[in-house]
Amino acid sequence: MKELKVLIQKYKKEMIDFRRDLHQHPELQFEEFRTTEKVAETLEKIGIPYRKTEPTGIIAELVGGQPGKTVALRADMDALPVQELTDGISYKSLEDGKMHACGHDAHTAMLLTAAKALKEVQAEIKGTVRFVFQPSEENAQGAKAMVAQGAVEGVDDVFGIHIWSQMLSGTASCVVGSSFASADIFSIDFKGRGGHGAMPDACVDAAVIASSFVMNVQAVVSRETNPLDPVVVTVGKMDVGTRFNVIAENARLEGTVRCFSIETRNRVEKALKRYAEQTAAMYGGTVTVDYNYGTVPVINDEEDALFAQAIIKESFGESALIQEPPTTGGEDFSYFTENISGCFALVGCGNPEKDTQWAHHHGRFNVDEDAMEIGAELYAQYAFEYLNK
Repeated sequence: MKELKVLIQKYKKEMIDFRRDLHQHPELQFEEFRTTEKVAETLEKIGIPYRKTEPTGIIAELVGGQPGKTVALRADMDALPVQELTDGISYKSLEDGKMHACGHDAHTAMLLTAAKALKEVQAEIKGTVRFVFQPSEENAQGAKAMVAQGAVEGVDDVFGIHIWSQMLSGTASCVVGSSFASADIFSIDFKGRGGHGAMPDACVDAAVIASSFVMNVQAVVSRETNPLDPVVVTVGKMDVGTRFNVIAENARLEGTVRCFSIETRNRVEKALKRYAEQTAAMYGGTVTVDYNYGTVPVINDEEDALFAQAIIKESFGESALIQEPPTTGGEDFSYFTENISGCFALVGCGNPEKDTQWAHHHGRFNVDEDAMEIGAELYAQYAFEYLNK
């Protein structure tokens, strides 16, 4: 719809200003109280009914002029416990140790701008657009909380977007099938028998047990899973020992598992536990393994993904559409599509000339704000065209 493109351009400055305000005031998981209020204030101003979710978040609905299906549009709102390292920007984070290092401030601003544009063509919409402003994506809890509070009740289709610094600004992608991996968290507690560092024969060294596990666990990936089915097993944290001349009694490891198949996920979980138990036993120690499911894989519905690709080409030109390979990053958008169709798109925001090519979660991450215009329009066009096709 050509009118939507004009309307998004009309609201572009407001969108950028809103994003910068959020960027200056980042809020962590389930602490997005100010962000929730800011979104609510705007929805009230433009006349779109909404309800707040607990403890944070908003679900709003725009009922079109004609009856039809319901499509949901989702944006996440939370920031990260990351220190912003970029100097020389007027909207740098005012919260020490917190920043929007993943672009969720942009997502929120883009979806709110799409809502403004769709409100102006409300009479021409055949059905209902539901706007889901979700908290707590970074710890994979927000989507489950929103679904539990009715975010997808009565919804026929759901669409989401992530700004993506690894893609050049001006591009967009929505691949068929696997898009984001599952993201699970594990913790492993090895217990030995501590003692004097000069008397190892009287001890069971938890540091040796933990180190052996870390060195050997990668065989789970290389020897126990299909080489054509991507898997990542990362031990990101090891806490062991208390002093240079004390043999450690306890060692705690924390890590993550990423994959695109539930069958593979289950196999890796069992293997991790087996490796931990056998390693501990080999050295005379014991172990406790805690494996927590995070997100399930994001698998884009084929029909929806091809539909989104057609919108990208129609709205932004053939050259704008790229096929970004699946990432082993996690996204809890997957909880919205467990029982309904949907897809998740990436909008490029990388631009070396504007220093926005930094990786997500880096202290210098930033967004080429011109890319937000594409994101906002893609939100709006997807909803309008889905309901009117």
